[in-house]
Amino acid sequence: MTSRPNVLFFICDQLRADHLGCYGNRTVRTPAIDKIAARGVTFDNFYVASPVCQPNRATLATGRMPSLHGVRINGISLSLTANTFIEMLRLNNWRTALIGKSHLQNFGGVPPSAKKPETPAGYVAAPKGFDEADKEDRGDPIYDQENAKTFAANPAHDLRRPYYGFDHVELCSQHSTRVQGHYTQWLRERRPDGDKLRGPENQLAHDYVLPQAWRTALPEELYPTSYVIERTLAYLDGHARNGGGKPFFLQCSFPDPHHPFTPPGRYWDMYKPSDMELPAAFHIGNRPQPPHAAALHAARDNGTRVADSQPAFAVNERETREAIALTYGMITMIDDGIATILKRLDELGLAKDTVVVFTSDHGDLMGDHQLMLKGNYAYRGLVRVPFIWAEPSGARAGTRTSALAGTLDIAATMLDHARIEPYNGIQGKSALPAMAGGEGHDGILIEYGSQRPLHGTTGEMAMRTLVDQRYRITYYRGVPWGELYDLDNDPLEMDNLWDDPAAATTKRDMTERLIHKMMELAERSPRPTRSA
Repeated sequence: MTSRPNVLFFICDQLRADHLGCYGNRTVRTPAIDKIAARGVTFDNFYVASPVCQPNRATLATGRMPSLHGVRINGISLSLTANTFIEMLRLNNWRTALIGKSHLQNFGGVPPSAKKPETPAGYVAAPKGFDEADKEDRGDPIYDQENAKTFAANPAHDLRRPYYGFDHVELCSQHSTRVQGHYTQWLRERRPDGDKLRGPENQLAHDYVLPQAWRTALPEELYPTSYVIERTLAYLDGHARNGGGKPFFLQCSFPDPHHPFTPPGRYWDMYKPSDMELPAAFHIGNRPQPPHAAALHAARDNGTRVADSQPAFAVNERETREAIALTYGMITMIDDGIATILKRLDELGLAKDTVVVFTSDHGDLMGDHQLMLKGNYAYRGLVRVPFIWAEPSGARAGTRTSALAGTLDIAATMLDHARIEPYNGIQGKSALPAMAGGEGHDGILIEYGSQRPLHGTTGEMAMRTLVDQRYRITYYRGVPWGELYDLDNDPLEMDNLWDDPAAATTKRDMTERLIHKMMELAERSPRPTRSA
């Protein structure tokens, strides 16, 4: 084994930890991922820094919380001045590659929900480039590199590299059959009329009632997951021929599983909705729900719900079973692809020098509390994700750790693995000691922001959560209520103890710890250059 083993980093989108066999799921078939777990270390308490894509992926790359790197909500691109662990690897003679989803920049062209206020009458408007606290203009075209409209306007469009540290990029932007980027170029080369096979207007007949369930006409071999698999294989082949003795960091990033629910071919009906069990947390009974969840239930029940976009919505039993079945189909397609990639890695003689890592950028509510998708919630199905680290030596094979860790720690872990000193301002800590039986964090901070107001409030909302081995507390800006759960006695987070007098001491203690964790994760960059 070389002194600097390669890293093959698999990441999925919107994949819950409990949607894998190695995390206890008895229905979904994930033998390849389960084999990675069997020869590595599996983290049972690994949490996101934010429960939506863009902020959490920016945290993954930088090792910094959303409130610091600035991508506090979807719709804000990560500054090109931000340091990343990928850049540090590249500068230390690693080959760095991204194949699949990035989402470090905006990839949609929809105008923001949060509008810029009108300049008051009689006032002079701030000039463009001087209307934010930072003079960097995130509206500059350089921040439209992942935008689907950019690719549509110029089919030959490419990204400026290095791209946040990646020397090699083959991009999937957006999700499911809506994926654009380099994938669209690839699709049209193989099928000039390929665009006519995707989208809800071109779907095949089916009897599903789940919103955003489309039975795509795209064959399996032209689906975005197949693109990621094919291009990953090609990169590994090229590295085996022309790697020049350098180690690689290869991020193989699947846009699935994600809504719209569009598994192709045999993966559409691989799992029958009638065979799917409802999640235990679906059965809320008469328990009162937090107001923002109750509002979605009310919208479902009175026929006013909005279920065709990104935010969470409430679902019924049939819709939940359908969503689970289609999601499992997408997951198994990814697992089949990972099996193919790992086989090629071995055939090329690279497996003996490659660490294999598997994770997800966040989970999905997937019927918990009768909710679907993601948003301003901190239920465990949404914020707890898989993290598996498998050394080529097989060290600590098949072990599990209950240590608290999270997406915030990935950058520091990668730099520790490469024996590269972390840059000032990284907030996570290496998870390598926890893999050897050491301790993790005493609590994980989770941040969320949204352009849309929280139910009962106005303006941009914010959420702060602290979760530890026993409790989870969540505060929302601008409302008098919050959430407190005893995860030992209430693992499904059914009974909110926020207003329970018997939990007052716990609430106070968790609040104090949340405040201290936020202070601990305050900015430490730049360092001072003088004493005064």
